[in-house]
Amino acid sequence: MMRLLAPLKAGSGPLLRAFSSLSADNGTQAGTLFGSLGGIVHKDLPPLVYHERYSADPWPPKHSFPMSKFSDLAELLADTNGPLGDEGPVAMKGAFRPMDRPPHKWFEAVHDPPYYRAFVGGALDEKAIRRIGLPYTEPLVDRTLLEVSGTVLAARLALKFGLACNLAGGTHHAHKGFGSGYTILNDLAVASRVVQADGTASKVTIVDCDVHQGDGTATIFADDASVRTLSFHCQDNFPAVKPASDIDVGFPPGAGDEDLLSALRRVLPHEFAQYPPDLVLYDAGVDMHAGDRLGKMLISDEGLLARDYYVISTCLEMGLPVACVVGGGYDSDRDVLARRHSTVFKAAFQAWREFDMRTNWR
Repeated sequence: MMRLLAPLKAGSGPLLRAFSSLSADNGTQAGTLFGSLGGIVHKDLPPLVYHERYSADPWPPKHSFPMSKFSDLAELLADTNGPLGDEGPVAMKGAFRPMDRPPHKWFEAVHDPPYYRAFVGGALDEKAIRRIGLPYTEPLVDRTLLEVSGTVLAARLALKFGLACNLAGGTHHAHKGFGSGYTILNDLAVASRVVQADGTASKVTIVDCDVHQGDGTATIFADDASVRTLSFHCQDNFPAVKPASDIDVGFPPGAGDEDLLSALRRVLPHEFAQYPPDLVLYDAGVDMHAGDRLGKMLISDEGLLARDYYVISTCLEMGLPVACVVGGGYDSDRDVLARRHSTVFKAAFQAWREFDMRTNWR
């Protein structure tokens, strides 16, 4: 059992504060809506969200969940020799920081309060911890809250600027009353509820391209027409029981680039035309990759980039704000995994330029 945290107070953490406007012409700083510290939106770059505690530390070095991948990704994006080139350091220096202690009400609008309170208070039983599959520590609680807060912030930024990316997120196996599959609190569901409560979005669509079906998200919104759930996944993979999403596309093991891209082309334009959302949340899991140790699909590097660009560009072409999260990915080579997760950021930066998002600030 972990040592109990100091009691959390609803709405505690960094005070929301407005930022002074920049005198330069190439950027602007965010105000009170975002609840972030730091962060500059440059007209030439999509806003990013990151916190250095996304990677819980310490972490068992041989654990099957690659906790270091979030900090590894941040380091890669900030490297001038990385996939974003000279733009990467600028974007990371201006990255928005999520609220440190988000209010209880965010989580209790989605999760059963006894489960949520037990998790943040250090009172989950051993069975619940085993089902999650992660060592239960204070740093884990801290990074879990930050990760969800980061996706909320990315959603709010996307609604303001049209596109934003969180360097974490995609915890789609978290159900109302329990965690599962390395996920504890469902960031996609919480972000959906927060922007609805903000009054900035009434209808949300979640496009989940993680190789594992988004079972938690599907069950949370099973009877809610205001949030559409779309899952593109490997059918013969975790979870064993797959509750119905609004749309499920299950691929057989060995499915490749064209199988995935054809399905996206078939589904997304029709879905967005028939049920136009105010916001799209995109889970860009890279465990579909042929080299992923848990994936069973055969998506190439080029296929991941084509997938991510297609999803983002389809949203922007149809005038739909989109917030991206990194989703799942598993590889023993930390550098390889970080580079895979950088793919959605490459796609986002390309789309930002090609759609000239600097002239379409919301």
